[in-house]
Amino acid sequence: MKRALPILVVLVVLLAAIATANPHFLEPAGFLAFLKRAAPLVILAAGQYFVIVSGEFDLSVGSLVTAEVVIAARLIDGEEPATWPVIALLIVIGLLVGLVNGVVTTKLRVPSFIVTLGMLLILSGAVFLWTGGAPRGALSEGFRTFGRGSLGPVPWSVLILLAMGAAAIWLMRADFGKTLMATGDNERAASLSGVRVDRAKIFAFMLSGLAAAVTAILLGGFAGVSAQVGQGLEFSAITAVVLGGVALGGGRGSVPAAMAGAFTLEALFTLLNLYGISGALEFTVQGVIIIAAVAAGAIRLPRTFTPRRGDAHAAS
Repeated sequence: MKRALPILVVLVVLLAAIATANPHFLEPAGFLAFLKRAAPLVILAAGQYFVIVSGEFDLSVGSLVTAEVVIAARLIDGEEPATWPVIALLIVIGLLVGLVNGVVTTKLRVPSFIVTLGMLLILSGAVFLWTGGAPRGALSEGFRTFGRGSLGPVPWSVLILLAMGAAAIWLMRADFGKTLMATGDNERAASLSGVRVDRAKIFAFMLSGLAAAVTAILLGGFAGVSAQVGQGLEFSAITAVVLGGVALGGGRGSVPAAMAGAFTLEALFTLLNLYGISGALEFTVQGVIIIAAVAAGAIRLPRTFTPRRGDAHAAS
């Protein structure tokens, strides 16, 4: 919890600023609406956290979200009975994409940056080829309920967020979390200690794919069907994770901090919109945050002592 404290302070300040600009924000309906908007990014950031803390990247999640929304609309085509089979298929697709990313990264020793960038291009090209740039079909009302419906006063997206967040925290406190953290901190040392590094990383990529599938289900209901629905989400998720203090090199960070980073990013964008600042600046803000977070992490890391030539001779 201590790791999440700095970003939680920033989040509270941003929420206070939003409440000042919009007094209705802290009312139950207004705050639940904020949580509903933030839920997809928070879930995606939690999935990205597993990959980043293991020392890897997943750049494919945005295109995976888009592909899954487009696939869902095409297969359901407004037919209610197809809702649950398609949801199950989306989950399987997310896991399979994560599995492919993980296997190619670990078994073929291809850098995850290249693997997931390639997957991003493959999925984007496949979606464009299938749709011609104009998605067809329609989502059923049952499918859209998860993104825009509610159970009583609480939106389904918030309930799903709570369940996913609790599962992510439990996983990181279990043996898997310790294994993943050790892998990201020092892969060779973890391997020599008997840790199954490849298996841990593959599972992390699969969790990221699962998070992307759930995000697609929520965004499909909330934002509708579009060939750009997931555009840029991979960068937003990475920004949220580093904003939460998770080291891009792996081995440091916590799930609550990564999720708080996603809430903070959403709060920042909400505040910018309230003051009429162009949404085009969102990518600029994300770029500044990533550079600043990485630079701050590098400053905090202890410098490695390299003996001078004279010192080495003296020691011998």
